[in-house]
Amino acid sequence: MPADQHQVLVFDVNETLSDLTPLRGRFEDIGAPGHLLPTWFAGVLRDGFALTAAGAYADFASVAHEGVRTLLSGLEGWTGDGEAAARHILDGFPQLSVHPDVPDGVRKLSDAGYRLTAMTNGSTALTERLLDAAGVLDRFEALSDVGGPRCWKPAPAAYHYAVERVGVRPEQAMLVAVHPWDVDGARRAGLDGAWLRRGASVYPRTMTPPAFSAQDLTELAEMLASDR
Repeated sequence: MPADQHQVLVFDVNETLSDLTPLRGRFEDIGAPGHLLPTWFAGVLRDGFALTAAGAYADFASVAHEGVRTLLSGLEGWTGDGEAAARHILDGFPQLSVHPDVPDGVRKLSDAGYRLTAMTNGSTALTERLLDAAGVLDRFEALSDVGGPRCWKPAPAAYHYAVERVGVRPEQAMLVAVHPWDVDGARRAGLDGAWLRRGASVYPRTMTPPAFSAQDLTELAEMLASDR
């Protein structure tokens, strides 16, 4: 579908808009190596996906908290307080900022006439804080999280919930995400998909390809705005 037929852009939040890099320092604060961050975050997604696949549900904070405890329990030589460590890691989320390209990209897309919304496996409250701090909260029509449909993306119901909240059909919307699994999930649910590479170079051939691919949101905004 041409970009000018999309009415709504649905943004993923964690890593797509927010920069998780500062959480590495939180791992170091608790005496764990900072490089555990991607391992932990991947485990959080895995467990959230697994619960959804089994027909169950737990929110991001609960899954993430248990993920820290589990990861640290298997870390050789680590003898700290797992509960306190998990709280320290999660307390870093409200302090996160958006990637540098996000404010300008969001404004360009909004000015081009796109309706903007967000759908996160995390929480709406954190999304609101993140976008407000970046000065672009007013550009978003609605913020959603998986607590509404009680299933994590990439379940189809999560994407359908997001577009229903803004009154459009799936084919009138496009997901913007850094994660190929998210783009694939959106496309299988009837939305289009735009992949932000953010330094990655390979999109998995086993997944439905994106309609658009850009290095960051600034580049994507330039691509989409030119089609309006």
